[in-house]
Amino acid sequence: EEQLVESGGGLVQAGGSLRLSCAASGFVFDSYAIGWYRQAPGKEREGVSWLSRVDGSTYYADTVKGRFTISIDNNANTVYLQMNDLKPEETAVYYCAALNHPPPLSIVARTSANAMDVWGKGTLVTVSA
Repeated sequence: EEQLVESGGGLVQAGGSLRLSCAASGFVFDSYAIGWYRQAPGKEREGVSWLSRVDGSTYYADTVKGRFTISIDNNANTVYLQMNDLKPEETAVYYCAALNHPPPLSIVARTSANAMDVWGKGTLVTVSA
């Protein structure tokens, strides 16, 4: 069974940092794009960052550019999201998701999150003011 498991969430003060992890089991990322999404209370899910194992490219939402970094450990089949200078409005449940045989990430980022093939259950990030 294909599974994604997120970890690394927690409570951090504004301006602080967290690193989220997304570990895959039951499949390998070789032909996938992996994305991080977040959903704040009462708001729609939004895409944050993506990485393609197909061509090695990365893509970021404008709101996190320069502060978040997505990376991958191929041996561990794990994707990371380093989040720096966090803001209170970024309090949300953060999810990772994977899409097999993806188009270019610029298209993935504009596509509905419902198109992703595999989802984790999320990890809560709380940023205090």
